[in-house]
Amino acid sequence: MHISAKADYAARALMELACDIDRPLTCEAIASSQEIPFRFLKSVVGELRRAGLVRSQRGCEGGYWLTRPAAEITLLDVVRAVDGEVITLRGEPLAELAYPTPATGLPSVWRTIEEGAAAVLAGVTIAALLPSGSAAAGGAQASGPDAASAAPSAGEDRLAGVA
Repeated sequence: MHISAKADYAARALMELACDIDRPLTCEAIASSQEIPFRFLKSVVGELRRAGLVRSQRGCEGGYWLTRPAAEITLLDVVRAVDGEVITLRGEPLAELAYPTPATGLPSVWRTIEEGAAAVLAGVTIAALLPSGSAAAGGAQASGPDAASAAPSAGEDRLAGVA
């Protein structure tokens, strides 16, 4: 399994934006705060903008904002925005994967793993990952069918009921 740097940086950037919803943040500020290479982050934020997860404004008062509340943005949204597929095999989607006998059953295992990973990612919102005191975290929980069992504290505790 591989989580791309793009997906990690994108989630971290969205969490920064979610913590300060009253003003736009620049890529420079996000890169500095999260210790992410600026040029790479600029590319990632461009993909988030094209996917409709952030909006931008130019000028001295410019920067980036979330396009919708952090409680409505899942990690699945983030991964699909920057990577396309959740899991690929040698860069190819798993949907059309087929092997000759005796390995005919293997593609269904890979697809089952992808479905499980997508379900976990869909059950975790950006808001659920924020520290409890953050503006966007106010009462935020993981979303999805297991959300009721997610603990209300920050970090990994919030993910306890998602997996």
